[in-house]
Amino acid sequence: MPATANEAKHAESRRTVLVALAANAAIMIAKSIGGVVSGSSALLAEAAHSVADTANQGFLLASLARSTREPDDEHPFGYGQERFLWAFVAAIGIFVAGAGFSLYQGLEALLGGGEESDFGIAYAILAFAFVAEGISLIRAVRQTRGEAAAKGVSLRGHLRQSRDPTTKTVVFEDSAAVTGNVVAITGVALHQLTGAAQWEGVAALIVAAMLITAAYALARDASSLLVGQSATAEERREILAVMRERSEVHEVLQLLTMALSPDRLLVAARVDLSPGLDSEHVEEISTEIDLAIRERVPAVAEVFIDATDRERFRRARRPGIGLTVDEPR
Repeated sequence: MPATANEAKHAESRRTVLVALAANAAIMIAKSIGGVVSGSSALLAEAAHSVADTANQGFLLASLARSTREPDDEHPFGYGQERFLWAFVAAIGIFVAGAGFSLYQGLEALLGGGEESDFGIAYAILAFAFVAEGISLIRAVRQTRGEAAAKGVSLRGHLRQSRDPTTKTVVFEDSAAVTGNVVAITGVALHQLTGAAQWEGVAALIVAAMLITAAYALARDASSLLVGQSATAEERREILAVMRERSEVHEVLQLLTMALSPDRLLVAARVDLSPGLDSEHVEEISTEIDLAIRERVPAVAEVFIDATDRERFRRARRPGIGLTVDEPR
């Protein structure tokens, strides 16, 4: 992807996070005050959810700024993986601050009976939160859908495959928030109809379960990226296709890829070249393959090609590491 396109995508992600941050900060204040005044367990659980969401947007905003720092001697591949680190921290925040407090509020309402709620305040604040978080969700989904359309995949497929944790986190958080508001409103309504505060406790527990699920999904994706996730299967196929198109490449012995950031990949390949090539020709072939890979897969930022004798490689490599990915011509 050209640098200008990367910059545009980065700016779009930043705007999405800023919208989510503003919405969650306003909702956090409203829910916290309303929860204390109304005594609603469901509203207090949602307030904790909004506290976690607001903190997480701050983490994501910081990660966008820190990830753009230039490479240096200590970090020669740059700081792009900070995006993955802070997404993981955000997932922990959802689990600890959001799900933990919601679970506490739910159990307290179920076991202690809960206090009488001011239903009017609870409804008003939850309705406001539903609208504000819905606006943030619509923006995040619109950006994600545009990215998916550009790649020719479905929205669900893009969310599953994308290495960009920023918009994905906003989509997951806001989806859980909008659904959580509906659940909280239902809990308040049942409390009002039946006089049983336990319904708000049940709503708080459902919110906690939703947040645990969202936190697990986000943490799983972020941790995979942090420990060196490879390029997608489609990207690997394209990279292999470039090398297989060269008549001088007798066999691709090993292909290793790793995400350096959401839009930057590292590629390292060991290839067995046709016999009889001099060093100058090997350098020329390596350079041409490098350029062709970058053109075919724009996310590729670094390419390392090692011309390696097939038999020596197979004798030296450790079992289970770097399985042969091509067959001899």
